[in-house]
Amino acid sequence: MYLDTYKKWLNSDIVDENTKEELRAIKDEKEIEDRFYKDLEFGTGGLRGIMGAGTNRMNVYTVGKATQGLAYYLKKYALKDAKVAISYDSRNNSYEFAKVSAEVLAGNGIKVYLFESLRPTPMLSFSVTHLNCDAGIIITASHNPKMYNGYKAYGAYGGQMTDESANEVFSFIEKIEDFNEVKNMPYEEALESGMIALIGEEVDKVYYAKVVDLTIRRDLIKEKAPDLKAIYTPIHGTGNIPVREVLKELGYSNVFVVKEQEFPDGNFPTAPSPNPENPQVFSIAMDMAKTIKPDIILGTDPDGDRLGVVVLDDEGNYKVLTGNQTGVLLTHYIITSLIEENRLKKNSCVIKTIVTSEMAREICNKYNVDIIDVLTGFKYIGELINEFSNTHEKEFILGFEESYGYLSGTFVRDKDAVIASMMVCEMALFYKQKGMNLYNALNALFDEFGYYKEDLVNIELDGKEGQEAIFKTIEILRENPIDKLLGSKVSKLFDYQLSIEKDYNKNEELKIMLPKSNVIKYIFENGYWFVVRPSGTEPKMKIYISVKGTSFEDSTSKLKEFKNEVMNIFNSILKSNK
Repeated sequence: MYLDTYKKWLNSDIVDENTKEELRAIKDEKEIEDRFYKDLEFGTGGLRGIMGAGTNRMNVYTVGKATQGLAYYLKKYALKDAKVAISYDSRNNSYEFAKVSAEVLAGNGIKVYLFESLRPTPMLSFSVTHLNCDAGIIITASHNPKMYNGYKAYGAYGGQMTDESANEVFSFIEKIEDFNEVKNMPYEEALESGMIALIGEEVDKVYYAKVVDLTIRRDLIKEKAPDLKAIYTPIHGTGNIPVREVLKELGYSNVFVVKEQEFPDGNFPTAPSPNPENPQVFSIAMDMAKTIKPDIILGTDPDGDRLGVVVLDDEGNYKVLTGNQTGVLLTHYIITSLIEENRLKKNSCVIKTIVTSEMAREICNKYNVDIIDVLTGFKYIGELINEFSNTHEKEFILGFEESYGYLSGTFVRDKDAVIASMMVCEMALFYKQKGMNLYNALNALFDEFGYYKEDLVNIELDGKEGQEAIFKTIEILRENPIDKLLGSKVSKLFDYQLSIEKDYNKNEELKIMLPKSNVIKYIFENGYWFVVRPSGTEPKMKIYISVKGTSFEDSTSKLKEFKNEVMNIFNSILKSNK
């Protein structure tokens, strides 16, 4: 099957000669199989994969085909005057893929608003609703290594397409049997005819103003912003201009940029894994910190939707906060600040994902703020924000996930590292006036709410066999449920694929009112929990682990012990699969 598709590409009149040469140069049949055994899947995160020739790779043909499927989807709903906004990040080929997407939409009679230069994901999200578009596209692979690129599709509400819409778009893509079906209007012709309109500064200004308006302690910022000293790195990505513009406008005049990582570069020369979750991306910033002595170090990923925060601990070492730690700091700061400003509404809510720290729930409970769990993926947070914007049932004040994604405000419907950078700077400035840094503030929260500690294990399994092993492992766990670990019985089992919540203490079974997803969560009587799910964007199985202790030492010890028990289960299943 895959060899037939491989030969079809080699004999195609559409596929260019350079691509054919790349394919002819492959001598390993396993490599051919991996490139052609399936089409790159269009999931709720759109497309993501390694760049190269083949149906299971990111290239102009798979991008064009996906965009044709999106065009069919828009036309199905009689949107004859449909409009789509397009942005792209700093990755290699991002501009080319954005341009192809624009040409295909224009060829289908769909108006395109294309950013004139790279912009972060949250600005694409904002532009969709700001320009009254019916969809949006950003070309990015977020924080993946340089060989990856991707294609994220957004709905009219400004958030990523969720399951139903994404599945329908994918069904249209699957029906496209030949690249001849992909319509195209040459770029210059589309510009001249007005089918493609370039956008930029006029959208930027509105976005920046809305971000600045999210400031809570306005007097503090007005009077004291220059007191905060910060180092910032965009990690060769899109955050450089937006983050600095917003901070400058608010008066943060002591922001030092990591020059070696300042400008866009899809090869990520100083950060092979350009992910702010990875402490190594901050090594240059930490060297700078020895002389600058900042209050805080910030880093945004290539598409500007994730934020990493680095603080000085009590021993004088710089420490990268986890996404959970930054999230609980923001949860507490935003709630207490709104209370002090007399701006916290009775129906205020925080939204987090099912794999995010339960410490946030403790904080929300103290201040009588609702906290809502959604499936993993910020698209579900965006979807709920949109629902509340229409029903006014809840007042959204913060959304976050453990993977370094945060959002305040409702004009963006995806995680936003520009907004998060501004909020973290305000929070750091507030604590500085109290003689504390964010590390001290976090310790104070641990003392009050308990020492929560989390970890994430990624098991990478490449290729067709790897994908099959991931799904088989989760299925074996589903069919052979655990009853206890470390002497603690299971209190609750959530199977999001079957939409079943089993409460063993009450001996009852409830229906989970969330979309189906291949995710299993165990909660034990001692409060420990773990979650397993396949990654939606990478060839990985992700295992999230959490414990609560009475001190740093206690929670660290408990996490190590619990993690070993959990990993013994998965290693045993994987071994039996071989």
